[in-house]
Amino acid sequence: FMQCDFDTIGKTSIASDIETVLVIFDLLRAIGFQRFQIRLNNRKILNGLLEKFSLREHSVAVLRALDKLGKVGRDAVRSEMQSVTGASESVIDQVLQLTKFTSGHHPGDNQRILEQLGQLCNGNPIAESGFEELRQITTAVAAVGISDEHLGIDVSIARGLDYYTGSIFETFLTDLPGIGSICSGGRYDNLAGLYTREELPGIGASLGLDRLLAAMEQLKLLPTGKTPADVLIVLFDLKLLPEYLKIAKNLRLANFGVEVFPVTAKLGQQFKYADRRGFSAALLMGENELQQQQIQVKWLGTGEQQLVTLDENHSSLAAALRERIQQSH
Repeated sequence: FMQCDFDTIGKTSIASDIETVLVIFDLLRAIGFQRFQIRLNNRKILNGLLEKFSLREHSVAVLRALDKLGKVGRDAVRSEMQSVTGASESVIDQVLQLTKFTSGHHPGDNQRILEQLGQLCNGNPIAESGFEELRQITTAVAAVGISDEHLGIDVSIARGLDYYTGSIFETFLTDLPGIGSICSGGRYDNLAGLYTREELPGIGASLGLDRLLAAMEQLKLLPTGKTPADVLIVLFDLKLLPEYLKIAKNLRLANFGVEVFPVTAKLGQQFKYADRRGFSAALLMGENELQQQQIQVKWLGTGEQQLVTLDENHSSLAAALRERIQQSH
């Protein structure tokens, strides 16, 4: 499991919460996703309303159960909440009613939920504080042009970890909702207190790399090129392998990714491999070229061929490759 994390440490300002939303949005757009929604909630709202329902002492267990809603379903969550709290069905149903405050992808959804949620939070200072933060974030994000399609309020998300203290985020792909959240996080103002006396409030989110790549593969967003190398040296004659390896070594010293084809297969097979793997150039050298100290460069994107005269350290070849490869990138 691998994830990419970004955090802002040292500030409690709501500006950091807003910036976190903007980073998630810009990040996913830069990767190539267009259809996704960042779902936003605030743990203060949940904690305050649990206090209002006389469940504050069970808040950790209730939030952990609520966090499983999308995985195990409403009935299983209800049963778990009753088991850990001993509360009546009517109280548990009040908690589960929070799940109705979930934005769709339509203009006006967030404003509608804010109007309804504000009334529910009224009278509990903790919930009111969380609601005000939620309102400020949605207002600011809308002001920079991010619509309800990409940011939605969802009071059902709880982020089961105990250390979240304010804003929480989960991001879902519109076309692959079943794959789960691909970018999650939130505010954790007291976490550093476990390790230091210094106050280090923080907020951030993590991009789940493995899950994200699986989604990109399903949605055909990954590039077709599969090699980190730009240059393939065709194994034209096994007797010339030492010369090919010398060329590869010098090009690698010049910061090129180079692969030498491992067997003397037909040229058509080697070129097919080069095309499939996404190389920029294939180098061909037989006995005649070796005697004349020349090498053929075949540019795989266009099919053009270029004859390059070799010098001792192959710097002329490196220069020819660098010019064309930089242009293509």
